[in-house]
Amino acid sequence: MENTQEFIMQPKVDFCFKELMQEDFVRRGFLSALMAVPVDTIQETLLLPNDLRKFYKEDKLGILDVRVLMENGTQIDIEIQVEAFKAWPERSIFYLGKMFCEQIEAGQSYTELKKCIHIGILDFDLFKGRKEFYSCFHLWEDGRHELYSDKMEIHVLELRKLKQYEYPENDLLYWARFLNGENREELEAMSEKNEYLGEAYNKLVNISADRQKRQEYEARQKAIRDHNYLMQSRLEEGREQGLKEGIEITKRVFKLRIEGKSAAEIAMDCGIPENEVEEIIK
Repeated sequence: MENTQEFIMQPKVDFCFKELMQEDFVRRGFLSALMAVPVDTIQETLLLPNDLRKFYKEDKLGILDVRVLMENGTQIDIEIQVEAFKAWPERSIFYLGKMFCEQIEAGQSYTELKKCIHIGILDFDLFKGRKEFYSCFHLWEDGRHELYSDKMEIHVLELRKLKQYEYPENDLLYWARFLNGENREELEAMSEKNEYLGEAYNKLVNISADRQKRQEYEARQKAIRDHNYLMQSRLEEGREQGLKEGIEITKRVFKLRIEGKSAAEIAMDCGIPENEVEEIIK
Protein backbone atom coordinates (compact mmCIF):
# COMPACT_ATOMS: atom_id res chain seq x y z
CA MET A 1 0.00 0.00 0.00
CA GLU A 2 1.14 3.54 -0.76
CA ASN A 3 2.90 5.31 2.13
CA THR A 4 0.40 7.26 4.25
CA GLN A 5 2.60 10.37 4.13
CA GLU A 6 2.71 10.30 0.31
CA PHE A 7 -0.85 9.18 -0.41
CA ILE A 8 -3.30 11.87 -1.42
CA MET A 9 -6.78 11.50 -2.83
CA GLN A 10 -7.63 12.71 -6.31
CA PRO A 11 -10.31 15.44 -6.15
CA LYS A 12 -12.00 14.20 -9.32
CA VAL A 13 -13.02 10.99 -7.60
CA ASP A 14 -16.60 11.79 -6.63
CA PHE A 15 -16.22 10.64 -3.01
CA CYS A 16 -13.30 13.02 -2.51
CA PHE A 17 -15.04 15.91 -4.27
CA LYS A 18 -18.11 15.52 -2.09
CA GLU A 19 -15.93 15.56 1.03
CA LEU A 20 -14.28 18.80 -0.11
CA MET A 21 -17.65 20.40 -0.80
CA GLN A 22 -18.72 19.82 2.80
CA GLU A 23 -16.85 23.05 3.63
CA ASP A 24 -18.91 26.19 2.99
CA PHE A 25 -15.75 28.26 2.45
CA VAL A 26 -14.56 25.85 -0.26
CA ARG A 27 -18.00 25.65 -1.89
CA ARG A 28 -18.24 29.42 -2.10
CA GLY A 29 -14.79 29.69 -3.65
CA PHE A 30 -15.57 27.05 -6.26
CA LEU A 31 -18.98 28.48 -7.19
CA SER A 32 -17.56 32.01 -7.36
CA ALA A 33 -14.95 30.88 -9.90
CA LEU A 34 -17.44 28.86 -11.93
CA MET A 35 -20.15 31.51 -12.11
CA ALA A 36 -17.66 34.40 -12.42
CA VAL A 37 -19.11 36.37 -9.52
CA PRO A 38 -17.30 37.88 -6.51
CA VAL A 39 -17.18 35.54 -3.53
CA ASP A 40 -18.73 38.16 -1.25
CA THR A 41 -21.92 38.05 -3.35
CA ILE A 42 -22.34 34.42 -2.28
CA GLN A 43 -23.30 35.06 1.33
CA GLU A 44 -24.29 31.53 2.28
CA THR A 45 -24.60 28.06 0.78
CA LEU A 46 -26.40 25.08 2.26
CA LEU A 47 -25.87 21.43 1.38
CA LEU A 48 -29.12 19.63 0.57
CA PRO A 49 -29.88 15.90 0.78
CA ASN A 50 -30.14 14.45 -2.70
CA ASP A 51 -32.39 11.59 -3.72
CA LEU A 52 -32.84 12.56 -7.40
CA ARG A 53 -31.24 9.33 -8.57
CA LYS A 54 -32.72 6.88 -6.09
CA PHE A 55 -35.12 5.17 -8.46
CA TYR A 56 -33.28 5.17 -11.78
CA LYS A 57 -31.60 1.96 -12.90
CA GLU A 58 -28.98 3.69 -15.08
CA ASP A 59 -27.56 5.31 -11.94
CA LYS A 60 -27.64 2.22 -9.71
CA LEU A 61 -23.89 2.60 -9.05
CA GLY A 62 -24.87 5.61 -6.96
CA ILE A 63 -23.91 9.07 -8.14
CA LEU A 64 -22.23 10.97 -5.31
CA ASP A 65 -23.34 14.41 -6.43
CA VAL A 66 -23.47 17.59 -4.38
CA ARG A 67 -26.74 19.53 -4.06
CA VAL A 68 -26.39 23.15 -2.94
CA LEU A 69 -28.95 25.77 -1.97
CA MET A 70 -27.88 29.39 -2.40
CA GLU A 71 -29.10 32.22 -0.18
CA ASN A 72 -31.26 33.59 -3.03
CA GLY A 73 -33.03 30.23 -3.48
CA THR A 74 -31.00 29.02 -6.47
CA GLN A 75 -30.42 25.27 -6.40
CA ILE A 76 -27.24 23.77 -7.85
CA ASP A 77 -26.51 20.11 -8.56
CA ILE A 78 -22.81 19.30 -9.05
CA GLU A 79 -21.55 15.92 -10.16
CA ILE A 80 -18.35 14.38 -11.45
CA GLN A 81 -18.25 11.74 -14.19
CA VAL A 82 -14.86 10.14 -14.81
CA GLU A 83 -15.92 7.61 -17.47
CA ALA A 84 -17.31 8.54 -20.88
CA PHE A 85 -21.12 8.66 -20.79
CA LYS A 86 -22.67 8.78 -24.25
CA ALA A 87 -26.04 10.17 -23.13
CA TRP A 88 -24.59 12.80 -20.80
CA PRO A 89 -26.50 15.77 -22.34
CA GLU A 90 -29.81 13.93 -22.05
CA ARG A 91 -29.05 12.82 -18.52
CA SER A 92 -28.05 16.28 -17.31
CA ILE A 93 -31.20 17.80 -18.83
CA PHE A 94 -33.34 15.11 -17.19
CA TYR A 95 -31.99 15.76 -13.70
CA LEU A 96 -32.01 19.52 -14.14
CA GLY A 97 -35.67 19.32 -15.15
CA LYS A 98 -36.48 17.08 -12.21
CA MET A 99 -34.75 19.43 -9.78
CA PHE A 100 -36.68 22.37 -11.27
CA CYS A 101 -40.06 20.62 -11.05
CA GLU A 102 -39.57 19.41 -7.48
CA GLN A 103 -39.52 22.98 -6.15
CA ILE A 104 -43.29 23.45 -6.05
CA GLU A 105 -46.32 21.37 -5.13
CA ALA A 106 -49.70 21.24 -6.87
CA GLY A 107 -51.52 24.53 -6.42
CA GLN A 108 -48.42 26.66 -5.94
CA SER A 109 -47.60 29.50 -8.32
CA TYR A 110 -45.02 29.17 -11.10
CA THR A 111 -43.63 32.50 -9.91
CA GLU A 112 -42.21 30.66 -6.90
CA LEU A 113 -39.82 28.68 -9.10
CA LYS A 114 -36.18 29.59 -8.53
CA LYS A 115 -33.18 29.16 -10.80
CA CYS A 116 -31.71 25.65 -11.06
CA ILE A 117 -28.17 24.95 -12.26
CA HIS A 118 -26.56 21.65 -13.22
CA ILE A 119 -22.76 21.47 -13.16
CA GLY A 120 -21.06 18.51 -14.80
CA ILE A 121 -17.35 17.96 -14.17
CA LEU A 122 -16.24 15.46 -16.80
CA ASP A 123 -13.03 13.51 -17.23
CA PHE A 124 -13.77 12.91 -20.91
CA ASP A 125 -14.27 15.07 -23.99
CA LEU A 126 -17.96 15.79 -24.44
CA PHE A 127 -17.49 18.30 -27.26
CA LYS A 128 -14.86 16.66 -29.42
CA GLY A 129 -12.88 19.00 -31.62
CA ARG A 130 -13.64 22.01 -29.43
CA LYS A 131 -10.82 23.67 -27.50
CA GLU A 132 -12.84 25.23 -24.66
CA PHE A 133 -12.69 23.28 -21.39
CA TYR A 134 -15.65 25.23 -19.95
CA SER A 135 -19.11 25.65 -21.49
CA CYS A 136 -22.27 27.30 -20.16
CA PHE A 137 -25.74 26.82 -21.67
CA HIS A 138 -28.97 28.82 -21.34
CA LEU A 139 -32.39 28.90 -23.02
CA TRP A 140 -31.88 31.23 -25.99
CA GLU A 141 -33.90 32.24 -29.06
CA ASP A 142 -31.96 30.94 -32.05
CA GLY A 143 -32.16 33.99 -34.33
CA ARG A 144 -32.18 36.97 -31.97
CA HIS A 145 -30.08 35.31 -29.26
CA GLU A 146 -32.62 36.60 -26.76
CA LEU A 147 -32.78 34.91 -23.37
CA TYR A 148 -36.09 33.06 -22.92
CA SER A 149 -35.59 32.48 -19.20
CA ASP A 150 -32.64 32.52 -16.82
CA LYS A 151 -34.22 29.86 -14.60
CA MET A 152 -32.13 27.00 -16.03
CA GLU A 153 -28.39 26.73 -16.68
CA ILE A 154 -26.04 23.89 -17.53
CA HIS A 155 -22.30 24.22 -16.91
CA VAL A 156 -19.75 21.71 -18.19
CA LEU A 157 -16.07 21.37 -17.26
CA GLU A 158 -14.04 19.00 -19.45
CA LEU A 159 -10.92 18.20 -17.42
CA ARG A 160 -9.17 16.11 -20.06
CA LYS A 161 -8.70 19.17 -22.28
CA LEU A 162 -6.47 20.86 -19.71
CA LYS A 163 -3.46 18.85 -20.87
CA GLN A 164 -4.26 19.32 -24.55
CA TYR A 165 -4.45 23.12 -24.77
CA GLU A 166 -3.21 26.32 -23.13
CA TYR A 167 -5.71 28.69 -21.48
CA PRO A 168 -5.67 32.20 -19.97
CA GLU A 169 -4.92 32.14 -16.25
CA ASN A 170 -7.98 32.68 -14.05
CA ASP A 171 -9.64 31.24 -10.96
CA LEU A 172 -11.79 28.78 -12.91
CA LEU A 173 -8.71 27.35 -14.61
CA TYR A 174 -6.99 27.00 -11.22
CA TRP A 175 -9.98 25.10 -9.84
CA ALA A 176 -10.11 22.86 -12.90
CA ARG A 177 -6.40 22.10 -12.57
CA PHE A 178 -6.86 21.39 -8.86
CA LEU A 179 -9.72 18.97 -9.55
CA ASN A 180 -7.59 17.32 -12.22
CA GLY A 181 -4.51 17.09 -9.97
CA GLU A 182 -2.97 13.64 -9.63
CA ASN A 183 -0.18 14.19 -7.10
CA ARG A 184 0.84 16.42 -4.20
CA GLU A 185 3.06 18.62 -6.35
CA GLU A 186 0.26 19.53 -8.77
CA LEU A 187 -2.29 20.01 -6.01
CA GLU A 188 0.00 22.08 -3.81
CA ALA A 189 0.88 24.37 -6.73
CA MET A 190 -2.81 25.17 -7.21
CA SER A 191 -3.33 25.62 -3.46
CA GLU A 192 -1.11 28.70 -3.61
CA LYS A 193 -3.34 30.48 -6.14
CA ASN A 194 -5.95 31.71 -3.64
CA GLU A 195 -7.22 31.14 -0.11
CA TYR A 196 -10.16 29.01 -1.23
CA LEU A 197 -7.95 26.55 -3.05
CA GLY A 198 -5.60 26.67 -0.09
CA GLU A 199 -8.42 25.61 2.21
CA ALA A 200 -9.49 22.90 -0.26
CA TYR A 201 -5.95 21.53 -0.27
CA ASN A 202 -5.76 21.53 3.54
CA LYS A 203 -9.05 19.64 3.67
CA LEU A 204 -7.72 17.21 1.06
CA VAL A 205 -4.58 16.53 3.08
CA ASN A 206 -6.63 15.93 6.22
CA ILE A 207 -9.11 13.50 4.70
CA SER A 208 -6.27 11.69 2.89
CA ALA A 209 -4.63 11.09 6.28
CA ASP A 210 -7.88 9.83 7.82
CA ARG A 211 -7.84 6.01 7.76
CA GLN A 212 -11.64 5.67 7.64
CA LYS A 213 -11.98 8.23 4.85
CA ARG A 214 -9.22 6.53 2.90
CA GLN A 215 -10.99 3.17 3.17
CA GLU A 216 -14.22 4.74 1.94
CA TYR A 217 -12.35 6.43 -0.91
CA GLU A 218 -10.67 3.19 -1.98
CA ALA A 219 -13.96 1.28 -1.67
CA ARG A 220 -15.57 3.85 -3.95
CA GLN A 221 -12.77 3.54 -6.50
CA LYS A 222 -13.13 -0.25 -6.43
CA ALA A 223 -16.90 -0.01 -6.93
CA ILE A 224 -16.36 2.25 -9.95
CA ARG A 225 -13.70 -0.08 -11.41
CA ASP A 226 -15.90 -3.13 -10.89
CA HIS A 227 -18.87 -1.38 -12.46
CA ASN A 228 -16.83 -0.30 -15.49
CA TYR A 229 -15.38 -3.79 -15.88
CA LEU A 230 -18.87 -5.29 -15.77
CA MET A 231 -20.15 -2.83 -18.38
CA GLN A 232 -17.16 -3.54 -20.65
CA SER A 233 -17.60 -7.30 -20.24
CA ARG A 234 -21.27 -7.05 -21.18
CA LEU A 235 -20.38 -4.95 -24.21
CA GLU A 236 -17.81 -7.50 -25.38
CA GLU A 237 -20.23 -10.38 -24.76
CA GLY A 238 -22.85 -8.53 -26.78
CA ARG A 239 -20.42 -8.04 -29.65
CA GLU A 240 -19.46 -11.72 -29.61
CA GLN A 241 -23.09 -12.80 -29.50
CA GLY A 242 -23.97 -10.38 -32.27
CA LEU A 243 -21.12 -11.73 -34.41
CA LYS A 244 -22.31 -15.32 -33.92
CA GLU A 245 -25.88 -14.39 -34.77
CA GLY A 246 -24.69 -12.48 -37.83
CA ILE A 247 -22.77 -15.52 -39.11
CA GLU A 248 -25.80 -17.77 -38.61
CA ILE A 249 -28.09 -15.34 -40.44
CA THR A 250 -25.62 -15.06 -43.33
CA LYS A 251 -25.51 -18.85 -43.65
CA ARG A 252 -29.30 -18.97 -43.59
CA VAL A 253 -29.58 -16.27 -46.27
CA PHE A 254 -27.27 -18.12 -48.67
CA LYS A 255 -29.04 -21.44 -48.03
CA LEU A 256 -32.43 -19.95 -48.87
CA ARG A 257 -30.99 -18.16 -51.89
CA ILE A 258 -29.62 -21.44 -53.23
CA GLU A 259 -33.10 -22.89 -52.75
CA GLY A 260 -34.42 -20.18 -55.07
CA LYS A 261 -36.09 -17.91 -52.54
CA SER A 262 -36.51 -14.21 -53.37
CA ALA A 263 -34.96 -11.45 -51.27
CA ALA A 264 -38.39 -10.59 -49.86
CA GLU A 265 -39.04 -14.21 -48.88
CA ILE A 266 -35.60 -14.54 -47.29
CA ALA A 267 -36.11 -11.31 -45.34
CA MET A 268 -39.39 -12.58 -43.94
CA ASP A 269 -37.89 -15.97 -43.04
CA CYS A 270 -34.82 -14.48 -41.31
CA GLY A 271 -36.59 -11.54 -39.69
CA ILE A 272 -34.28 -8.91 -41.20
CA PRO A 273 -34.91 -6.00 -43.63
CA GLU A 274 -34.92 -6.84 -47.33
CA ASN A 275 -32.09 -4.39 -48.06
CA GLU A 276 -29.85 -6.32 -45.61
CA VAL A 277 -30.58 -9.52 -47.51
CA GLU A 278 -29.61 -7.80 -50.76
CA GLU A 279 -26.35 -6.57 -49.20
CA ILE A 280 -25.45 -10.11 -48.08
CA ILE A 281 -26.13 -11.78 -51.44
CA LYS A 282 -24.43 -9.12 -53.59
